[in-house]
Amino acid sequence: MEHMSPGEFRKWGHAVVDWIAVYQQRVEKLPVLSRAKPGEIRASLPPVPPQTGESFEHILADIDRLILPGITHWQSPNFFAFFPSNNSGPSILGDLLSSGLGIQGMLWATSPACTELETHVLDWVVDMLGLPQGFKSAGQGGGVIQDSASSAALCALLAARERATGFQTNERGCDGRLIAYTSTQTHSSVEKAVKIAGLGRNQLRSIEVDDRYAMRADALARQIALDRAAGLQPCFIAATVATTSSNAIDPLPEIGAIARKEGIWLHVDGAMGGTAALCPEFRWIHEGLELADSYCFNPHKWMFTNFDCDCFYVADRAALIKALSILPEYLKNQATESGAVIDYRDWQIPLGRRFRALKLWFVIRHYGVEGLCKHIRRHIELAQQFAVWVRQSSEFELMAPAPLNLVCFAHRDGDEFNRRLLDRINSTGDLYLTHTLLSGRVVLRLCVGQTQTELRHVENAWRQIREAATAIRA
Repeated sequence: MEHMSPGEFRKWGHAVVDWIAVYQQRVEKLPVLSRAKPGEIRASLPPVPPQTGESFEHILADIDRLILPGITHWQSPNFFAFFPSNNSGPSILGDLLSSGLGIQGMLWATSPACTELETHVLDWVVDMLGLPQGFKSAGQGGGVIQDSASSAALCALLAARERATGFQTNERGCDGRLIAYTSTQTHSSVEKAVKIAGLGRNQLRSIEVDDRYAMRADALARQIALDRAAGLQPCFIAATVATTSSNAIDPLPEIGAIARKEGIWLHVDGAMGGTAALCPEFRWIHEGLELADSYCFNPHKWMFTNFDCDCFYVADRAALIKALSILPEYLKNQATESGAVIDYRDWQIPLGRRFRALKLWFVIRHYGVEGLCKHIRRHIELAQQFAVWVRQSSEFELMAPAPLNLVCFAHRDGDEFNRRLLDRINSTGDLYLTHTLLSGRVVLRLCVGQTQTELRHVENAWRQIREAATAIRA
């Protein structure tokens, strides 16, 4: 089989775009949660690769025949599980152009537009979300697009580790004295980062939370004092704006004051919830962020930009670059040596990087700030309406505050009932919810954020939840 010609690419490119457009129209009618059994998809695939090339028509047909049965439809307006991973036409097209250009953006010199557009768009985002101006590239800080909040946390931790040890840990390794702090509700990616960074799980402290599931600053201060008294070296605090389990918002002003007093790196994870700050009335969630050393949020969750796209900011880019930079001879070039450019390879774990800024640029330009705010406000309104229905119900109760687009609730008949209820709801294929544990209790989560979710989808979800509960009790 020869290379695909430009004419063939045009023909099948149109076919793929048509397939996606049709998928967007029909996804609402597909079972949200895949019904495939373990191993079922692989068993349907040929045991050996083709010896000769196949027609693209045949390949595309197998998407419907072999792949679609194994897809859980994150783009369904009836997807209320985990967190949104929404996308949009402009984002898909931006990603398509990025793939078509096929550049490697590791250095400014390998494609100046890749670097400079990313720097510029991330400066835009600082203003769009009302973030501290110190995160802009004009000063000592700056932003970079990571693949995920997990990578952002790891990069922040590595920079914190090096700053705390005078940038000697990269030379001699960890000595077992460095301590990191999270709350009991912090995302598991921070624990993973602690392991990868060489601190070890025993050097991670989980700080208790209050009745709103936010980190207790007083408990943090006490634990830091205990660790210092034991001869240990606190180096990293991870706070969260809208935790995964319950949308809890850690008290950044208090935590930030402690971090500044103690000389500890403060990283703030706004993975999903940070997008809400596009709307001025929700910028209170970032109060105290000016005290942070780093911050990230994921446009690929709730800002209509398909995975992967995490905006990661640092107040002092020199600390991050010094922690991560390695310059072998084969990467040396005149632009880098001039010091006048950014080489984003020094801001992340891998060397290689894609042109992710293109899709984010397309999304911002297509919707505009006002358009993005309109959709975010609508999602929050829908979640708040669902919370009202729960409050008014005699069978269900809210299990945590619902400040944004996530509602945590449970049936009053207890944990086992709620597990059965969740299984029954998800088995229908009509909607998909997930659960968590809060104060030791099984809690159902309904998260609103998919691109096409409307009031009728939330109304339908509430109806089906109640009907499923009635059926179990019958």
